[in-house]
Amino acid sequence: MKPPQVPEQPGGDPPSRRGRPPEPICETAGTTHRTWLEPVRTRLTASGLTLDDLVSRSGYSKTRLSELLRGKGYYPGWEITYSVVRALDIPVSPACRLWKAAAVEAEKDATWIKNRILAVQAPAPEEQPVAHLAFTQAMWQPYTAYARAFLQSDRRAQQVVAETFDILWLTWDEATASPDTPRHAWLLLHARVMARAPKRPGGHPDLRAAAFSTAGQAGIHDLAERLAHIGVLARFFDTIASLPPDQMDVTVLRYLCGIPADTVPGVVGLPPAVTHTLDHHARGALTTLLPDTDTQE
Repeated sequence: MKPPQVPEQPGGDPPSRRGRPPEPICETAGTTHRTWLEPVRTRLTASGLTLDDLVSRSGYSKTRLSELLRGKGYYPGWEITYSVVRALDIPVSPACRLWKAAAVEAEKDATWIKNRILAVQAPAPEEQPVAHLAFTQAMWQPYTAYARAFLQSDRRAQQVVAETFDILWLTWDEATASPDTPRHAWLLLHARVMARAPKRPGGHPDLRAAAFSTAGQAGIHDLAERLAHIGVLARFFDTIASLPPDQMDVTVLRYLCGIPADTVPGVVGLPPAVTHTLDHHARGALTTLLPDTDTQE
C-alpha cells in the first residue's frame, strides 16, 4: 500500500517531509558494520521517509528494521539488509561487499554468508559512475601506500582502501555535492585508516614499525649499526605520527610513501600553497625535535 500523497499547496511545491533520524547506533556494532550502516541511516534521513514508509517498502516489521538501523542484536542477514538498500535506492554491489566484510568481522562463517546472499535474487549488474571509477583508478596507488604505512600489511591496506571507495560509491551524490570531492574522499580514507591503525599511549597512531621497511636501513649489513639506525628512525616516525593530522598526512605521503610533491595536493584535496606550508612546518618541527634525522630516509 502506497503512503498517502501530500496535497500541493497553492502557488508552490508540496512541502517536504523528513523522517526522524533513528536512535543512535549501538556501541556493540563493529567498525566494519558501521561502514555500511552509517550511509544507510544518512540516506534514510535525507530521503524524508519514515520508519513506517520503510516497513511498507521493505516488507519487514518496524521492530526488525529499528534493530537493523541501530546495529542492535545479531548481525543482520543480507535479505533484510538488501530490502532496505533497495528501498532507499542505494547501490547494491558496494553495499553487499561492505555487508560481507562486516559479516566476517561479526564472526559469521563463509557458509552462512554465502547462503544469505544466495537467498536473495541477484539484481542486474550496476554501472559504476564514470567519475567514481576514474577517481578510484587515480587514487588507488597513493591511498594504498598511505594505508600500508600505518597498517604494515598489503592485504589490510588494500581492504581499507577498497572499503573507502565502496563507501564513497554509496555516498557519491554527497561527495560530489561537497565543496571539494578529493578532500571529502581523503578525509574518509584518513578516518578509516586511523580507526584501524595501532595506537600509542598518547592516542596518536603508531608508525614505529615503518622503521623496519626503509630502503636506508635495509642496506646496512652490520647488525648493531642497523638496529641503532632502526631505533633512530622509530623515534623519528613516532614524532611524525604526533604531528597535527594534515601535517602528518603530507609528511607520510612525501617521505614514507615517496609521492611526488606536485602530486600530494591532488591526493589530500588541498591547494598546493597549503600543502607546501604544511610540509614546511612539519619539516621544521621534525628538525627541532630530531635534528640528526634525515627526512629522505
